[in-house]
Amino acid sequence: MTKAKPRARTGWRAAAGLALMLLAPLPVSAGSGIVDGQAATMEHAAGTPEYGVRDGSLVVAPIPFSNPTIGSGLVLGAGYLFNLDPASKPSMVGIGGLWSDNGSRGYGVNISLAFANNRWQVHGFHGKAGLNYDLYTPLGILPIRQDGRLSKLGLSYGVNHDLSFGLTLRHLDTSIEQKLIPLPPPFDRDIDLELLNIGAVVDWDTRDDTIYPRSGHRLYAEASHGEPLHQTRGRDYRKGYVNFDLFRPVGDHGVFAARFSACAADDEAPFFDKCALGLNDGFRGFSVTQFLDNRSASLQVAYRHRFGDRLGAVAFAGTGDVGPHYETFGEGGLHSAGGVGLRYRVSRKFPVDFAVDGSRNNLGENTLYIYVGQRF
Repeated sequence: MTKAKPRARTGWRAAAGLALMLLAPLPVSAGSGIVDGQAATMEHAAGTPEYGVRDGSLVVAPIPFSNPTIGSGLVLGAGYLFNLDPASKPSMVGIGGLWSDNGSRGYGVNISLAFANNRWQVHGFHGKAGLNYDLYTPLGILPIRQDGRLSKLGLSYGVNHDLSFGLTLRHLDTSIEQKLIPLPPPFDRDIDLELLNIGAVVDWDTRDDTIYPRSGHRLYAEASHGEPLHQTRGRDYRKGYVNFDLFRPVGDHGVFAARFSACAADDEAPFFDKCALGLNDGFRGFSVTQFLDNRSASLQVAYRHRFGDRLGAVAFAGTGDVGPHYETFGEGGLHSAGGVGLRYRVSRKFPVDFAVDGSRNNLGENTLYIYVGQRF
């Protein structure tokens, strides 16, 4: 029998996950392009519902956010949570909407089911969004608007308590509006695409908690094959990435956390499905469109400290690079960033934090992040 991992039992955390289904910084079987990064679904935990659909609970929550890609705004989420059996983690049906100060808008519906003693899990998402962001090109920084409809389906099977394997299916229909001047090559070939991606995932998770881990590790890897629909042949592409997270307690109140991430994509991948700092790895300090290429790798470390029941703080730093090949890394210097952040625990009983982080990178740029939970 596969047991569910320890999870915080709080309706607020569940609502936060629902509200952030369009804004989660970390992918969970994401397909993991720029659109997915703004439309990803956070893992969720529930209150303590009785078993059965009729005995679930309804939760609603507004969540403020800020990130360097689409600015600051608000996500509103609502969902119904229930348990299908005693040993499985909570299941969920939810909706969410996003509004940002740069004019980005989006909405989506999400379903997540866990059953058979948590051995089987099914995840589905469908949403529509219009995102305004700056694209870094050889001609300079160009403002664009990307509209898209995204549908995703995932199925995973737990071999044991820690290890699971899964399959993912993703459909993205997207178009790009060029606001100032036409996009230069190779970006111009990606302004109107309909994509189908099929992928496989591996998740090896020994963390003691999925919300605020103090010990253990998580290895998450995903590889996918993408194919444009209704277009000429020759633009099939592959993409894969891996994140390895490590957690160790430091005394009674501290936690050391680290993440190593690597990504590889083919030349034919659209720019919004390329590798980037801040996309698959959750790197703080740069917009996810600032460094895009066929390869990326990064290393991040953080120290998290609790000062009491409510307040906490974090200090973090990271370094990484992108390039056409791993052999070219470091030729132009590595990209690095670091900073500090505050945490406010929204529940006295469960480890759910509202996070505000300030980051400064090696280019002298400062960035503010506001979100719920931990970056990794």
